[in-house]
Amino acid sequence: MFSLNSFSQSSPGYQLPPQEIADLVDAPQTPAVSFNGSGEWMLLMKRPGYKSIEELSQPELRLAGVRLNPKTNGSSRSSSYVGLEAIRTNTGESLPIKGLPGNPLIQNVKWSPDGLKVAFTHQRSNGLELWTLDLSTGTTERLTPPILNDALGGVPFDWMADSETILYKSLIENRRATPVEPLTPKGPVIQETTGQKAPVRTYQDLLQNAYDEELFEYYMTSQLFTVNINSKAKSKFGEPGMINQVSASPNGAYVFLNYIERPFSYIVPFYRFPQKNVVVDKNGNLVKLVAEIPLAENIPKGFGAVRKGPRNFEWRKDQPAELYWVEALDDGDPAKKVAHRDQLFFLQAPFSGSKKAGVKFKLRYRGITWGTDNMAISYEWWWSSRQMITSRFDPSDAASKKVLFDRSFEDRYNDPGTFQTAANSYGEQVLLIEDKGRSLFLIGTGASPEGNRPFLRKFDLKSNQATTLFRSEAPYYEYPIKVLNAKKGSLVTRRESKEQPPNYFSRDLKKKSIKALTSFSHPYKRLEEIEKQVVKYKRKDGVELKGDLYLPVGYKKEDGPLPVLMWAYPSEFKSANAASQVEGSPYEFIRLGWYSPLYFLTRGYAIFDDPSMPVIGEGEKEPNDTFRQQLVMNAEAAIDKLVEMGIADRARCAIGGHSYGAFMTANLLAHSDLFAAGIARSGAYNRTLTPFGFQAEERTYWEAPEVYYTMSPFMHADKINEPMLMIHGEADNNSGTFPVQSERMFAAIKGLGGQARLVMLPHESHGYRARESIMHMLWEMDQLLEKYVKNKDTGSPAVNTQLQKE
Repeated sequence: MFSLNSFSQSSPGYQLPPQEIADLVDAPQTPAVSFNGSGEWMLLMKRPGYKSIEELSQPELRLAGVRLNPKTNGSSRSSSYVGLEAIRTNTGESLPIKGLPGNPLIQNVKWSPDGLKVAFTHQRSNGLELWTLDLSTGTTERLTPPILNDALGGVPFDWMADSETILYKSLIENRRATPVEPLTPKGPVIQETTGQKAPVRTYQDLLQNAYDEELFEYYMTSQLFTVNINSKAKSKFGEPGMINQVSASPNGAYVFLNYIERPFSYIVPFYRFPQKNVVVDKNGNLVKLVAEIPLAENIPKGFGAVRKGPRNFEWRKDQPAELYWVEALDDGDPAKKVAHRDQLFFLQAPFSGSKKAGVKFKLRYRGITWGTDNMAISYEWWWSSRQMITSRFDPSDAASKKVLFDRSFEDRYNDPGTFQTAANSYGEQVLLIEDKGRSLFLIGTGASPEGNRPFLRKFDLKSNQATTLFRSEAPYYEYPIKVLNAKKGSLVTRRESKEQPPNYFSRDLKKKSIKALTSFSHPYKRLEEIEKQVVKYKRKDGVELKGDLYLPVGYKKEDGPLPVLMWAYPSEFKSANAASQVEGSPYEFIRLGWYSPLYFLTRGYAIFDDPSMPVIGEGEKEPNDTFRQQLVMNAEAAIDKLVEMGIADRARCAIGGHSYGAFMTANLLAHSDLFAAGIARSGAYNRTLTPFGFQAEERTYWEAPEVYYTMSPFMHADKINEPMLMIHGEADNNSGTFPVQSERMFAAIKGLGGQARLVMLPHESHGYRARESIMHMLWEMDQLLEKYVKNKDTGSPAVNTQLQKE
């Protein structure tokens, strides 16, 4: 029996929610889609249902931010596909795929440079195999036994330029036995400060001792091999080591390798360990030691902080073999006042010369889209000002940068979109350019007051003006995915509506024709008649808000007010105007994931999903200075609107959220009496346990102790007098949401005589993956809502709607 007044632990086993909810959880999932470089082929990758708890309970090591399965030497938290289907985009013809292994678990899908083959890994119980798919025949073939090393994540292989050779990370041949933990320690674990500031966030899964260090080196060490997909001939390549990044140059003559080095650290994850960056030739022989990067334990605080020295090594996609990277000009410290934050550098084959300086960036470097010898697009950003700058530059001229867009990244209405790319002669994606270098193309979400209306635009580089070629029109939500031929006006889009699930279409803009490429059916028959209504309203200070309202099938207004589940997540803004902008579209199809509250439509609840929860700090003010007050204003405005519409029963409203939404939930229960109950999943409640910043807060606890205290619902647990259900994954690896956060919050509420229930899900991380866990989570939520919300004793005095508890 469900009760929030428990005096001891209990373990009733995994429970199932009502059948109508369970059926939705088990609904088929829409395949993922990938296009080759030219867009000629579309690959459908079929998703399975949720994993079983048995699958999730496989052995797992947690080392320096890495979670791996020691049986497979691959990620213990990876997702797999269970089938493949290839479709020609010009005809819609489907290519049968032959030769896949039985019960496939496909991962790391990657197209060859010529776009005619696909490489992927297949997971067996004892490791990862390398496979290929040949689209000329539709046949698949295994290239290796289960020997690939994917412990560090990412793709453990890369295609060479000939599209016939693959370079892959392998386990060390005749690897020694797994290190055994000594029964007797050699001594204490000692850490010592250096006198330098080293502010770090609360990372999970860090190394703890010498044995962890030994395990990390053992599992991360790889030997590279090449394999020819035709002859199957294999050759050892280069030197073994803890290889993190493997990247072949566009012409295949060189390979860039990033090695992790000792000494390790017990306070930061592996990607801040020392690194060695080298270029080798196509036979694996050392050509150039590009850079050795020291351990980065003392990166300054702030969202714009980066490590000193070279970083972000990549190959230029428009050149045969030219490496580029950036270096901080401010020592990586956002607090320093400088004219430029970063600078671009190049090193060209044969790598015997010195690096060449490129353009400088006023803000922090964000990325580059390469085009031609004389044109590329750069991106830079700055957190505190929410500024984003997009520029055009000539890679051969360090003084050539010309700003195209300078905007706030909070301002969705003026987001110009993303410059589109096409495959070049190397099979690399570079800027899609037409009209003799004058025109580029942009695809964007198209946020507007009436909702998102995705677009394809042609951008004139001489006038800096864009012409709309396509824009989504009601009653559909249609997003351009891939431009197939800019001159002919052909592209692939993904189209959906309130009633129709997302499917892919081939469009000819000149002929104004459209052809379906897929025909996925409605996966949620129980919700087929559900309609989404975008509700707009204002909070008392005039900030405009909105939320997505869903009503149970068959509900009529004359049926009277409903119990309401409100599911939300707070967002920080530096501008009230940006906070008021509309997100989403009224024409999007309903999507259900484990995280969704929409399951409870089948139980007779109105669902107010993603109601705006802006926390605004304009000018010199920081959003979190008035976090509590703004949360309560947001929630009160939402409830008032739903009551005004005749939808909500004010006495029967529940609030819920995941992660920062759980933090919000506990705060609203502590500082208002607006809700009958709350659901808080995988949250953090005591901000003194995340003292060097959290979410969008850059200040440390010692710089803003009152903010940390005021925002922490743990400090105000005595004010929580409504039932709260807390759910948390026992293996949560998200920075800041250690499971102890929920354990301590539960202990506080229990010790103070409040009503709380704590559910710890075995083997689950920050997001939940096992079918049994998800079903049980929904059962717990259903039990709480039925007892304390839907069937709440409405004969009791009306809920006090005061804004703020004293």
